Amino acid sequence: MALEIHTVPCLEDNYAYLVHETTSGATAAIDPSESGPVLAALKLRGWKLGTVWNTHHHWDHTGGNTELARATGCRVVCSAHDRDRVPGCTDTVEDGGEIGLGAARAGVFAVPGHTLGAVAFWFPQAAVLFTGDTLFGAGCGRLFEGTPTQMFHSLQLLAALAPQTRVYCGHEYTVANLEFAAHLEPGNTDVAARLQTATRLRSRGLPTVPSTIGEERQTNPFLRAPSIDAFAERRALKDGFRASR
Repeated sequence: MALEIHTVPCLEDNYAYLVHETTSGATAAIDPSESGPVLAALKLRGWKLGTVWNTHHHWDHTGGNTELARATGCRVVCSAHDRDRVPGCTDTVEDGGEIGLGAARAGVFAVPGHTLGAVAFWFPQAAVLFTGDTLFGAGCGRLFEGTPTQMFHSLQLLAALAPQTRVYCGHEYTVANLEFAAHLEPGNTDVAARLQTATRLRSRGLPTVPSTIGEERQTNPFLRAPSIDAFAERRALKDGFRASR
């Protein structure tokens, strides 16, 4: 069993992902905000889409569902909490459950905070994690529906995974997030080095994802918050920091 992962830029700063299990040829699209780029990427690789997996209900992660289902006949998977809020939902998953992709199995984590129904998908054998808008490169999502307590515990759950776990998030916010991290921890040399690398990648039009859980532990101020109160304070500061998200 092996996974091929292709990053598909969408909209202004979203990422969808094609995950292809090479033994069976099964392919899933994770968080397709629009159908066009995903269909083009599938055609280029000769992959047939079997399922869409949504990490949460926001339109910029589900906007391509209906057209992809129409064009490919794929099924659409989301958390049971979001079944009535995700376009085209045909199947649901629960916290602690699994979802198959050919010979591969992904675990499902409920990660409320950004939204109440948010989930993350984790392939333990491949050490790959898809986090949607819960865990970003050096950041986390705004608390639109959940509480600081919920998001803190969601992030701690993900941070406990093996350090080599690759993290594929929903947006290209890494540079702005690292600028905030450097503001909070000006003496953190890991943050400074990662910011330099991320800035260089973006200047070349390249994505900063994936990161790893190990990198996030060293440089992500929200994973590094020692308590719920500290997390809440940092999230409030980030919400007002420059024009970043």
